[in-house]
Amino acid sequence: MHEPAPPETTVETFFEVDIRIGRILMAEPLAGARKPAYRLELDFGPLGTRRSTAQLTALYTPEQLVGRLVLAVVNFPPRRVAGVDSQVLVLGVPDERGNVILLAVERDAPLGGRVF
Repeated sequence: MHEPAPPETTVETFFEVDIRIGRILMAEPLAGARKPAYRLELDFGPLGTRRSTAQLTALYTPEQLVGRLVLAVVNFPPRRVAGVDSQVLVLGVPDERGNVILLAVERDAPLGGRVF
């Protein structure tokens, strides 16, 4: 069974969402989260460091996350999650069980580089 096709959009609408490359500097279990999650600190180069929370515990340990390049939306308003202001949305796709698989860049790239 196929999902219905999403409605068309424009490239201008796409570019309203600011997706950047960041490097995970720190990952630790997020105390008080309803679902197991990590608190992350990410470096976005010229944009500075930002915090995020992410439900990545099923497929990644903190040690596997630190140093990893990820893609994240940096221009959504912060969301409060288990007492932490989550400032960016780290991007991923679900596996067959619904666990998050992080989106990755093919090779090293400058931190803060914008997706286009």
